[in-house]
Amino acid sequence: MGNPSPGTLYIVSTPIGNLGDITVRAIDILKNVDFVAAEDTRHSKKLFARYEISTPLISYYSAKEEVRAKEVMEKLSRGKRVALISDAGTPGISDPGYQLIRTSLNNGYKVITVPGPVALISALTLSGLPTARFVFEGFLPAKTGARRKRLESLKNEERTVIIYESPKRIWGTVNDIIRIFGDRDAAVARELTKIYEEVVRGKLSEIAEKLGEKPVRGEVTLIISGNAEKDKRHEIDIEGSISDILKNGYSVKDSALIAAEALGISKREAYQEILRLKRVRTGIAGKKL
Repeated sequence: MGNPSPGTLYIVSTPIGNLGDITVRAIDILKNVDFVAAEDTRHSKKLFARYEISTPLISYYSAKEEVRAKEVMEKLSRGKRVALISDAGTPGISDPGYQLIRTSLNNGYKVITVPGPVALISALTLSGLPTARFVFEGFLPAKTGARRKRLESLKNEERTVIIYESPKRIWGTVNDIIRIFGDRDAAVARELTKIYEEVVRGKLSEIAEKLGEKPVRGEVTLIISGNAEKDKRHEIDIEGSISDILKNGYSVKDSALIAAEALGISKREAYQEILRLKRVRTGIAGKKL
């Protein structure tokens, strides 16, 4: 770890299941800081025992986050080095940590990340769904009305949608998504990196049927494909509109300007679409427009 500046907060990622999934650097940091702020000290002691870490633990969980943040600030003010860990994965991602990180930065303390596992990325890569663009919603509201309202706001999302859910609510949530989104491709991942790791892939209706066959246990991540129909309609609208503009005989430059203003897209996007249409039509008609 070297000799970092005093008053430093380390955001340390820990395993999401398999205790072997921790970096050498993370172990080094946890052994050499002055204190470790843990979401659940009892849970973290298992990790500490595995890697012979004896650093003092401070309890840092959601219900006491504001109070505990002040305690950590006091230690940082005395030049202490503190590591922040959650029960699993990366602190601050649907776990306590944001408030402490923000407060540390606002008070001028150095904050350093020690990256590692995060369930949403592991689940996304295992899902078989598009990974280039995605949106992470964390946990949906527990109450049915609020949950459905949130889902309504996501139904036109074109990116892959990632949601964390309680094993007790996953079946109801999947059925709500079917009613609001339609029957899309999806995946449910649970117990990632553990002995009973499972990923169920298929249409949402197929997944709902499988989930209803037996009780679901463990941490659950739900991945849903984006609204491909909306994206397809958008492309068709742009193509049709630009085709109409080109029929008027404008130059490529003028057509791009007109299309950008009319369709609310960038000039570059309009220009690229015009060139694409010209290539397509040249290939079909055997002559230039």
